[in-house]
Amino acid sequence: MALMFGLCIGSLHAQDKPALSPAKTAAEAKLVDIRTLVPDIAEDIKYAGSDNFMDTPADGYRAPACLLLRPVAEALARVERDLRTRHQRLKIWDCYRPARAVAHFVRWAHDLSDQRTKPQHYPRLDKSELLHGYIAESSGHSRGATIDLTMQQCAADGSRCMPLDMGTDFDFFDVRAHTDTPDVTPQQHANRLLLRDAMEREGFRNYPMEWWHYTLDPEPTPHTLYDVPVQ
Repeated sequence: MALMFGLCIGSLHAQDKPALSPAKTAAEAKLVDIRTLVPDIAEDIKYAGSDNFMDTPADGYRAPACLLLRPVAEALARVERDLRTRHQRLKIWDCYRPARAVAHFVRWAHDLSDQRTKPQHYPRLDKSELLHGYIAESSGHSRGATIDLTMQQCAADGSRCMPLDMGTDFDFFDVRAHTDTPDVTPQQHANRLLLRDAMEREGFRNYPMEWWHYTLDPEPTPHTLYDVPVQ
């Protein structure tokens, strides 16, 4: 099983490690709520609640909101507008992630006594392996340009939107989460490519080990991490 995938794009080399911004608020960090651009975009912000691999809200998530740097939010809004012309929509699971939430992930991964979410999130993996490529101490999400999401198909009038079958759930630690894995059905793979094509048209690149993970390329602040709360 490949170990070079996880919740983060990966550990950065020490010389490239981003610096922590002194910003204390979203406004100071120039983070905006995607709903200021697309008020009715579909969201299910997993780390603001308990429906996630830790089974508890992550530190720093005070509200179920998607914050992004403005150029990223504007690009994502363009993806959504384009999809709606095809009776499709996005559904967002995570956007900007405070650095304190990433630290919370690491603490959880060290607690080998907590195995509550193993059946759903890492059924074929020993929890002791999660820190070896799956959960890193620095996340691209904390730079404000990365999004976790899926795609929905809607009725012709834009109602009754249903998520496309992508073959795995969000934050599934397994090779089946790789975008181009052969271990899903042809239709599930085709659905992943629909999402990838839609995102790539507006400059987002997929992290190939996670079909749901996209980063705007180039990133607006590639050398800066933020730790303001999501609220």
